[in-house]
Amino acid sequence: MQKMAELQGLRDKCGEGTSGAPALAGSCLADNRLNLDVYPDGCRRFLQLFKEQQGEVVQVEFLRLSSNNCLLDTTLGSLPHLKHLKSLVLKGGHARDEFGSYQHGSLTSLPPDFGNLKCLTHLDLSFNRLSVLPSCILHLPSLCVLLVSHNSLVTLPEDFGRLSKLTFFSAMKNQLKNLPQSIGELSMLQDLDLSENALELLPEEVGNLHNCRELDLSGNRLVSIPDSLANLKSLRRLHLHSNLLVTVPASLASLPNLSRLDLQNNCLRAIPSEIQALPFVHVRGNPLGETEPSPQADKSSTRRLKRLFLASGESSFTVTSEGCRVDLACGIHFYFPPGAASDPLRIYFRSLMPDPQWVKLRHHDVLLSRVLELQPHGVQFQQEVQIWMPYISPQSCQHEVVVRTFSGQSWSDLKTRVKWNRKSKKFVACCCVLHFSWFLVVSRLVQNECKVPAEGTLLFSRVDPNIKVIFPPGVTKEPRHVKLQVLLVSAEEIQKITGNEGCRASPLLCLSQDSMVDFLKPVRIQLPLPPGVTGLNLDRSRLHVLHGDLEGQTWNDITSEVVLEFTHLYAVFEVTHFSWYWLWYTTKTYIGDIAKKVYERLRLYQVNFIALQRKRDPEQVLLQCVPKHKVDPVLKKLQNRYRGPEPSDMVEMFEGEQFFAAFERGISIDMDRPDCVDGRLSFIFYSHLKNMKEIYVTSPVDRKDQAVKGQVSFYRGAVPDSIPEDASRRRKGPDSLWLATLPIKLPQLKPRWDDNPGPLYGFSFPPLNLGNAETGYLTQANLLSIASRVGADWQSIGLNLGLTYRQIERIGYNNREDLNKQILDMLFSWAQQNSEDPDCVSKLITAMKESGRQDIADEIEAVVELGRQKYSESIRRVGLEQESSTEDSAIAMT
Repeated sequence: MQKMAELQGLRDKCGEGTSGAPALAGSCLADNRLNLDVYPDGCRRFLQLFKEQQGEVVQVEFLRLSSNNCLLDTTLGSLPHLKHLKSLVLKGGHARDEFGSYQHGSLTSLPPDFGNLKCLTHLDLSFNRLSVLPSCILHLPSLCVLLVSHNSLVTLPEDFGRLSKLTFFSAMKNQLKNLPQSIGELSMLQDLDLSENALELLPEEVGNLHNCRELDLSGNRLVSIPDSLANLKSLRRLHLHSNLLVTVPASLASLPNLSRLDLQNNCLRAIPSEIQALPFVHVRGNPLGETEPSPQADKSSTRRLKRLFLASGESSFTVTSEGCRVDLACGIHFYFPPGAASDPLRIYFRSLMPDPQWVKLRHHDVLLSRVLELQPHGVQFQQEVQIWMPYISPQSCQHEVVVRTFSGQSWSDLKTRVKWNRKSKKFVACCCVLHFSWFLVVSRLVQNECKVPAEGTLLFSRVDPNIKVIFPPGVTKEPRHVKLQVLLVSAEEIQKITGNEGCRASPLLCLSQDSMVDFLKPVRIQLPLPPGVTGLNLDRSRLHVLHGDLEGQTWNDITSEVVLEFTHLYAVFEVTHFSWYWLWYTTKTYIGDIAKKVYERLRLYQVNFIALQRKRDPEQVLLQCVPKHKVDPVLKKLQNRYRGPEPSDMVEMFEGEQFFAAFERGISIDMDRPDCVDGRLSFIFYSHLKNMKEIYVTSPVDRKDQAVKGQVSFYRGAVPDSIPEDASRRRKGPDSLWLATLPIKLPQLKPRWDDNPGPLYGFSFPPLNLGNAETGYLTQANLLSIASRVGADWQSIGLNLGLTYRQIERIGYNNREDLNKQILDMLFSWAQQNSEDPDCVSKLITAMKESGRQDIADEIEAVVELGRQKYSESIRRVGLEQESSTEDSAIAMT
């Protein structure tokens, strides 16, 4: 199937991916469009273009820049010169911090003469640091769309109603506490998004927004809403979930066009019958039917807590002093007991991919979940909050599951309970916390710990109770905290790694303490003798006591330094400081190097790489690193939708190790991806998480006449600090980072739409010319350009275009494996149904605006305007030719 990127010839020539600014100007400025937000140095490129080609730059109508740029302030000074500018995007969120969080842009204000942009209709300042809405925005007479989401706005200007042409306004995820009364003067406003703020009250003037079709007030602190909302006769969708509503007016049921009313996760104990009877009302997560608790009721009496159910698109909720239970779509649960929060508190959450730069795993740790970030970080709860996190079970008797939290400087393990959730059929780990930060689930070696007093004590392992540590009286002056961990190693593993049947080893013992000072008296350690060795057949010359550092980098034979005692099954010796200890039974003399090799191999995982292409779209490639024992089940699951070569040969990797995938020999990818480093896709290997990415590939080779036989190669990344020296040494050299190579073949392209009016993406339509000569046409090429800009919001666009729910569902099902096909099917189906409608172009523009895609609406309007100009010029040209023809006839007759 021909991918959307292959239709660049039918799209605007933006030159994305070019490296030089002049070349970029030649392609982008020709279409009055400049997209520089995908470049880290976009502002520098803009300033260079403005300096060298100012005459062309000032004609730009559509401009996109990233506000995560140190040259932003300088760039802002040049923007008022772009008098023809219609759409401006100055968004942050194009960079991430060390924890993987999107960084807000540096924009805090706009220059005063910014208000001179009289043609500006679309302004996006999202993900910045605005605490006050710049006053110059109120002087933009043509402004129709304004987005200031993800900022720090506390209030809006009192004269905000001056933006009389505003049709779309989004201020979600700010800190708005109230709204100005003038908001009711926005008579043309169709979409208003004020979700996830701190609104406690709405002005009655909101009811004057008679053209409003969608109103999102979710995630605020509203206790009630004004009756004037019943005046919004055009309202289709009203979102009020995740507030503190105790009542809603029954008059909302009389709204004639309302198709969705979301009242979930509020404090509603009763709902008017008129509203409850509506088929599109959502009330889950309310204490319906419950009586108001009496003030005289016993505070200790148990009562049912409010329960919130959050959908996959939601990222916050409100907790009150009454407490609540919260269920996230990803399976995470929270329990806030009554009194945990004294005042209403907005909680934000998100799931992050672990980054080894700050997610530091210890030896033999296994990561079992993604990172959960909970905000605000600095808030102290009055009572402990329970967090339940699902995880993938490691199925190891010598490992235990714990929740690990990050304080901002270091990670620490929390006391954790584990249970099986029968409903989700997953294991969940529970911890209790008094503050929020970052959390993840790991599997570590079973850890036994105790506090050692001056009187001494005994510590033994739960994995093997015969492994003991005896602390005699007087071993310490001050109490110390001691931890013990054990790693069991089978005789088969030792023999396989060493290749020597005579080598045997005891379990590995790791001891640690919270003090840097050695013990005052020797501590006795009891370890089982290696398998097959007893006190009766023991050859003392073959038994070695090894001491390893905490990183396992060096192993020293300390047999001659300790006094060994033996029983029938155990060896006992004394030490004064803690680390790794290991008993080996072998004829080898230099046992330290062998132990080091075995310890290193015990931390490695055997994996295979797979590279598969979708059967229906070979340009969509799935890359995955799979543990060896999971390869067959994974391939069986994917075989119906994908095809490709056999998995790579087996290689070995450490938990948390970085590797890269590079497409070679005529195949390339989008270099502007955030996970793309020097042209290679970055991966982190975690044995129990999906190390998988699905991407689109392209080729600079002309595929009209031939297929492209390329390949994808996998390479190791930077060697982690914790990898043993021997492993690092083996990975040096020109080819030492190479892991595997698998073939990728891109088939020969079928004839393109403009070469052959045959089926496109499996669709076959007669030539289309939407609109009319006077208003301008939209052709197949224009629709393809529009389709390339549409994404996962295609269903919303389809509904606003007038397609039925059943049509949308059928399109989604028929093309369920391909988003591009879904978009094209929706758009061309609508075009065929409305090809005879002279107003279909204006309906398309309206649908895009209603779907929040003002950028596409502006593009369509620009295309139509260009069509009008060409039509007018052709009329004038034809008119002159007719006049000349008439004059010639008159001369001939005389």
